[in-house]
Amino acid sequence: MNEIYTRAAFCFFIAFGVVMGGALLAGLGSVFLWTPPRVEMLKVASHLKIWALVAAVGGTIDPIRVIESGVVEGNLSLAVRQVGYILFAFLGAHMGTELVQWMCRSGR
Repeated sequence: MNEIYTRAAFCFFIAFGVVMGGALLAGLGSVFLWTPPRVEMLKVASHLKIWALVAAVGGTIDPIRVIESGVVEGNLSLAVRQVGYILFAFLGAHMGTELVQWMCRSGR
């Protein structure tokens, strides 16, 4: 059971880190290119959200195969666990995007 919580936490923080790191580095790059960092950070954060989810769960096809085989074979615990990992990754990516939006609003 401890392994499940650990993997869920890693999914959350990986997705969160992908969005935050990408947005912050895009903001830094926009400063060097003389473009508004706020605009670039918001755009990159929204575009990276789905890719952060994919990176956190470890690919696009394998999690779907686990869900499908779990449902077909009647082993619903595997399917529910995989859906949980996807939800935790989505929560991390969403919170990262919200934090970037909050940071860009608070600077006005």
